[in-house]
Amino acid sequence: MCTTCGCGSGDTRIEGEAPHEHHHHDDTHDHAQHSHAPGVSEARRVAIEEDILASNNAYAAENRRRFAAAATLTLNLVSSPGSGKTTLLARTLAELKADITLAVIEGDQETSFDAERIRATGVPALQINTGKGCHLDAHMVGHALDRLPPPEGGILFIENVGNLVCPAAFDLGEAAKVVILSVTEGVDKPLKYPDMFHAARLMLINKADLLPYVDFDPEAAIAYARRVNPDLQAITLSATTGEGVADWLEWLQVRLAGVKNARIRELETQLAALKSGVR
Repeated sequence: MCTTCGCGSGDTRIEGEAPHEHHHHDDTHDHAQHSHAPGVSEARRVAIEEDILASNNAYAAENRRRFAAAATLTLNLVSSPGSGKTTLLARTLAELKADITLAVIEGDQETSFDAERIRATGVPALQINTGKGCHLDAHMVGHALDRLPPPEGGILFIENVGNLVCPAAFDLGEAAKVVILSVTEGVDKPLKYPDMFHAARLMLINKADLLPYVDFDPEAAIAYARRVNPDLQAITLSATTGEGVADWLEWLQVRLAGVKNARIRELETQLAALKSGVR
């Protein structure tokens, strides 16, 4: 069980693995440790949750080292179901694939539909099915990286399970969480699910082409989100029409350049240390 929401653990299935290679969700405590289980004290619940997150953070740190060594910009895409996350991702890949090496890790409880949609763009993708689990964790992603290595000098998109609660707490080793909010949802979502918007670096307001037909004020949504996270950046766009997509692509390219420059500086420092040692 996940102490954040009480989701089931179950077996995690990484696409392409044999049945005996299935991985148990890393939240490996029993049903009696459910955050709402009778007889479990608040102190015990907090201790369990801290243990889970500490274990996850250790795996995330290892993932982050792998991403840094490959100069890979890794983004964790999060949203509620139906936000248009996969459609936006497919359009993004189509726009970038000629110039940037790309890869995708897909997270869903069941099916490989989204990974198949991504592979149709020509970009490699690997599906993780979490079973009853409601989010990806760093351990799952680390196993996936053994089958789909980080693209050197490129971008790895991790499309998380559709959920605005638990993914906020679990670091996957990403450079940033990008939260997608569609105009068909309420403008108050950032206030209802503050942890997710606090954890994100960027909010994409998707399905802008539907604004004439729905009661949604993008500026109000941004204002609510910045109550939670004053530094949150925001872009309004439409994956269908392409409105605002250029701003999103520019955001990606700026951050990828930053990752590459950081790797160059690290290598220069290592080289200088080696030269100093030779002397």
